[in-house]
Amino acid sequence: MRASGAVTRSTLRQQIADALRDEVLAGRLQRGREFTVKQIAEQYGVSATPVREALFDLSAQGLLESDQHRGFRVREFTVADYRSMVEARTLVIDGIIRDVFHGFGPGLSAARAAVYQDGLVSVRRRAQEAARAAQGGDLDILIGYDLRFWRELGALVDNAYINDFLHRLRVQAWVFAVPYLRHDASARDWLWHGHPELVAAITLCDHDAVRAVMDDYNAHALNWADRLAAGMLALPTASAPAGPTNPANPAASGPANTAETSIPTDPAAPGPAISEDPGSGRSGS
Repeated sequence: MRASGAVTRSTLRQQIADALRDEVLAGRLQRGREFTVKQIAEQYGVSATPVREALFDLSAQGLLESDQHRGFRVREFTVADYRSMVEARTLVIDGIIRDVFHGFGPGLSAARAAVYQDGLVSVRRRAQEAARAAQGGDLDILIGYDLRFWRELGALVDNAYINDFLHRLRVQAWVFAVPYLRHDASARDWLWHGHPELVAAITLCDHDAVRAVMDDYNAHALNWADRLAAGMLALPTASAPAGPTNPANPAASGPANTAETSIPTDPAAPGPAISEDPGSGRSGS
C-alpha cells in the first residue's frame, strides 16, 4: 500500500505539472499572473501537497517564479531572454553536429545504425506534422508536435542531460513567443517549418546539410527577436487575466478563450485529467 500511494502521488504531481504547463503554453495562464497553492488545489479539486510539488517542479524548469509570501507567478521572459535561449541552444547543437551527428556515417556499427534509423521513423512523422501545422498557421498543434519532434530527435544523441536541457529551453522559448504569435496577423510567416528538411539531412548523414538547416532555424528565431526588439509587435493589454482550465470540471474553470485548446505533450493524445484516483486520468508524456 505504501508503494502504491507513492506512485499515485507522483502521477498526480506530474498530471498537475503537465496541465499547468499546457495552460501557460496556451496563454490562458498569462505571464505575470500570480496564484497560490490553495487556489490551484481548489481549481483542480485535489489536495495541496501534489500541487505544491508540481509548482516547484515548474519553478525548477524556469516557467514559474516562487515567493514565500505571495505564492507563485508565471515568469515573464524578455526579448533578451529569448535571444539568450536561442544562443544557448545554438552553442549546444553546434557541438552535437560536430561531435555526434558527424559520427553517424559509414563507420557506425550495424546495431547502432539500426536503432538510429528506427528512431528516425517516428521523428520523420513528427516532422511532417509539425511542418504541416506551421505552414497552416495552427499554433496549438505546432507547439505539441514541435516539442515532441525535438525531444525524440534529441534522444538519438543518447545523452539525457543534453536532451533535457534543450527541451527546457524550447519550452521556455515557446512560453515567451506564444503571446506575441497569437496576436500577430503575420504569425504564419514566422513559424519555422524546416523539420522535414532536417530529418532528410540527418537520414543521409549529410553533415553540411544538417548544419545549413540548423543555421536557418537559428537565424529565423533571431530575426524574429530583432523584429520584436524593434517594436514591430507589442503584446496587447489583457482586460482580465485568464485562469487555469480544470479538465475534469470545465464549469469551475476561469475565463478562457474557447478557440484555444489545451496543448498536450503528445498532440495525438488528450490533455491530462486531474484525479487523485490512481485508476483514472493519465500522466503526461
